[in-house]
Amino acid sequence: MGTNSSNSTTLQDLAKLAGVSPSTVSRALNDHALISTPTKQRIWALAREHNYPFKPSMPHAPIGAEGSIVIVTPHMRAAPLPLSHPFFLELLAGIGEAARARDCDLTVSHTAPVSYEDLVLTTTTSRADGVIFLGQSMLHEGFNRLVDTKARFVVWGAQMPGQRYCSIGSDNRLGGRRATLHLVRLGRKRIIFLGGSDPEAQQRRRGYLDGLREGGIEEDPALILPVEFELESADAAVSGLLQRGEQIDGVVAASDLIALGAIRALRRAGRSIPGDVSVIGFDDMLFSRLSTPTLSTIRQDTQEAGRLLVAQVLDPSAQPLSKRLPTELIVRESCGG
Repeated sequence: MGTNSSNSTTLQDLAKLAGVSPSTVSRALNDHALISTPTKQRIWALAREHNYPFKPSMPHAPIGAEGSIVIVTPHMRAAPLPLSHPFFLELLAGIGEAARARDCDLTVSHTAPVSYEDLVLTTTTSRADGVIFLGQSMLHEGFNRLVDTKARFVVWGAQMPGQRYCSIGSDNRLGGRRATLHLVRLGRKRIIFLGGSDPEAQQRRRGYLDGLREGGIEEDPALILPVEFELESADAAVSGLLQRGEQIDGVVAASDLIALGAIRALRRAGRSIPGDVSVIGFDDMLFSRLSTPTLSTIRQDTQEAGRLLVAQVLDPSAQPLSKRLPTELIVRESCGG
């Protein structure tokens, strides 16, 4: 079997099995550029077949890739964004397709940083070319400090005052404004906003306030409801509002999932959608096109987002520039016009 007396395959054993020199085996196992991909693949297959004891420094990803990227989701308020979250899945698909087009491997990390020290560990203990953080959470200042290290990273999220790091994200404020103005033009006057405390939702809330002012409607703090990025949170918030006797005829939600939670609560209370209440979400997830009624929403371009995020990691510039992707109002059945 080409093993020594202790039943542990050596570098010399692999060299004999592969018909190459020990130095070639060593380079192949370390994904050296001078060794052809077919030779690397053959040697790695032999190494696994004969239980070669791989060193921690050897690559974890399939050899021959042009690069490698790690995806990290920081902690939100109580926990990291669930991997099953619909927007996470669609954004991850956009990143994955962009990475595949660049022959780049992609890893989703188990880590969920909550501090600057966590960010440093996340970016310095990986052999990947760089890290894509999906969301800023409360780590804006930590990311600003991380710029002064040698870490190569990019953040999906909002662009914030005093920001030094590169972020890719949508024009959240304009999206919130467009959604609100559309409802105002439909004659809606009691429009609620549903969103959390994360930077992106806060920008969408500011867009909602812009739309109210532009539409000549006075802001009512009672109609701004703090909710998490989940269906149940929105359902509970809207149910509570209706039980207090508040009259509403429009909903601007910070995500499609939040919008669907609002629709569930409204229907349970006997309100028709869009007859009594018009609803607009944010994201344009697949299920927004399959719901009943189909959901009007603000579309985010996850494919272009993925391309820009991957490019920023693999082709870093001396002075990386943050980019805001345009949003688009998609009108479907839930707002009635």
